[in-house]
Amino acid sequence: MRRLFILTGIIAIFGCIAPMPSTAKVMRNAPLYTTSDTLTTDTLIKFAARSDLGFNFEYLVYLPKGLSLKQTTRLLVETNNSGANDSMEYQEKGARYSAAKSSVGNYVSRKLKLPLLVPIFPRSETNWMYYTHALDRDALLCKDFGIERLDQQLLAMISDAKKQLVKAEVRLKDRFFITGFSASGTFANRFSLLHPENVQATASGGINAIAILPVTELQGKPLKYPLGIADLYEITGKTANLQAFQKLPKLLYMGEKDENDAAAFDDAYSEEERALIYGLMGKQMIPHRWEFMRQVYQSSQVEADFRTYPNMGHRTDLKINNDLVDFFKKHLN
Repeated sequence: MRRLFILTGIIAIFGCIAPMPSTAKVMRNAPLYTTSDTLTTDTLIKFAARSDLGFNFEYLVYLPKGLSLKQTTRLLVETNNSGANDSMEYQEKGARYSAAKSSVGNYVSRKLKLPLLVPIFPRSETNWMYYTHALDRDALLCKDFGIERLDQQLLAMISDAKKQLVKAEVRLKDRFFITGFSASGTFANRFSLLHPENVQATASGGINAIAILPVTELQGKPLKYPLGIADLYEITGKTANLQAFQKLPKLLYMGEKDENDAAAFDDAYSEEERALIYGLMGKQMIPHRWEFMRQVYQSSQVEADFRTYPNMGHRTDLKINNDLVDFFKKHLN
């Protein structure tokens, strides 16, 4: 057995981490335990924030047991959805749980032996209107609290991870997967339209039957971000790459009995956005609003697999998780 040492600047937590104890020891320059070509233990690595490189928050990378160190692979990304709390320790605990123990991303990571990146993004309880974990309009427009352009910060984290993981002989392809459920699913869906050229495939679940629409207006009413792309250039400095978004493989899924509708809450949508959702897209999530989304994507020639799982609420099960594995497996190369 050989040991591959992570270089200075990386904090690693290693050993069996399912479940990972809250008192896990944090060590610098911790070794990766490997055979000549395969990781022999689950490993969680914590990377420091680097504002000079474009990201103001720490992030985690989970490396599953069995990960090949000889083949260049895809990075899987799932943003944290740890709830509103002003404590970054709280957010880190939630991100660790998602990365190393239980999330749709962790399940896919373990099954396909893919590295999983989870950022430790804040979600303030005090400044509750910034729904950072869903990348809502307020969050995307905010220039305070270090949360400006979290989408670009995530891209910077991914770029950093590619360089850092090479030191551990983990090599990543240019395009990555992004997934999530509930708020993190909404983040993945919105991010995939903002940066489709960087994404290999994306899967989003439990997204309140609201997908970001690749159109500027509906029935003569402008659709601003995050409902549509009417003002995308104004707020991001670039137009939507619709050609790349059209071709990007997408799996969008909802439970037939999911009643978790973020449209009803002020932290997720404004009164103006809520009126557009209810008036143009439908107040009933399943099947009305969900079918409306599918039709808009279809008419816009956007590749997307819309799925509704019977007798399923706001959660996933083994079938859904395995469907996600099959979906991403098809797009590994």
